[in-house]
Amino acid sequence: MISVIATVLNEGDSIRRLMDSLVTQTCQPDEVVIVDGGSSDHTVDVLLEYEDRLPLTVLVIPGSSISAGRNRAISATSAGIIAVTDAGVVLDSAWLEGITRPLRQDDTVEVVAGFFHANPHSLFEAAMGATVLPLADEIDPNTFLPSSRSVAFRRSAWEAVGGYPEWLDYCEDLVFDLRLKAISAPQVFAPQAAVYFRPRESLAAFFRQYYHYARGDGKADLWRKRHAVRYATYLAALPVLLLMGICGKGILRLLAALLFGAGAAVYLRQPYRRLRVVLAEAARVGAVRVTLKGNLEAVAFVSIIRVVGDIAKMIGYPVGWWWRLKHNPPDWRKI
Repeated sequence: MISVIATVLNEGDSIRRLMDSLVTQTCQPDEVVIVDGGSSDHTVDVLLEYEDRLPLTVLVIPGSSISAGRNRAISATSAGIIAVTDAGVVLDSAWLEGITRPLRQDDTVEVVAGFFHANPHSLFEAAMGATVLPLADEIDPNTFLPSSRSVAFRRSAWEAVGGYPEWLDYCEDLVFDLRLKAISAPQVFAPQAAVYFRPRESLAAFFRQYYHYARGDGKADLWRKRHAVRYATYLAALPVLLLMGICGKGILRLLAALLFGAGAAVYLRQPYRRLRVVLAEAARVGAVRVTLKGNLEAVAFVSIIRVVGDIAKMIGYPVGWWWRLKHNPPDWRKI
């Protein structure tokens, strides 16, 4: 048996896209369990409209976090294979078939990592997708940590790591992935098992998203080196280069300009590489109209988005660490 689970909260305006894409799957699930965390809009009413088209169970658990909701949803299923997705996404019609095939065909596989693509509706969203989302050819299947927008695993693997960490409100899927790797659960990368989701529509929404992600990093004690490099770059290296450029003369000023340019090229190389691909796909489906002016705007958006995201992370990370010091959460590295 195969179960699909998800959590939702106030998704009344977008949840139909997910549910419609579930209805049209080439491989139909035996169970669909969705936990609503206490929506104040019409989310539950919309979900219940699909009871006659899907083997659907809707659980309303007010105040439930994403982790707790996923754990409750999985506990309510009886299947040995669990496919996890998220509100706000649209599933490729062959998503469930593709993400469960390795589990159905090989008893040694424990986890299947699907993939995710941006579904932009504007030039800004295309730039956002290029800035924050990798392309499939960038992924190392051996180290990839799947998003719970698109992942499948055996119930036994979920049980072995104690489920999703309910003390975390963000980055919970990363900790879940890392715990699976700690028990050496065999994982397969299935890029064809794709979901599509709309990037954040504004800088303010993006700032909040990445603030929360970084706060989750701090709570879970994740990526110390990455955050340290970011602080060193913005709080030490960049001020020194600016001082050299403003106060220096001759060769010193030239050196500052060359170092700044080289750093910016490295910093933005991957997003600009992705931007061409994302814009081409968005134009193909009619989501955006690519013009010279639009291309230049998207290029500018990428650098702004990158800097705003870094600022959000630098603010959120110490907030998470402070929470960690006050609450002394479980050591998730101990299985």
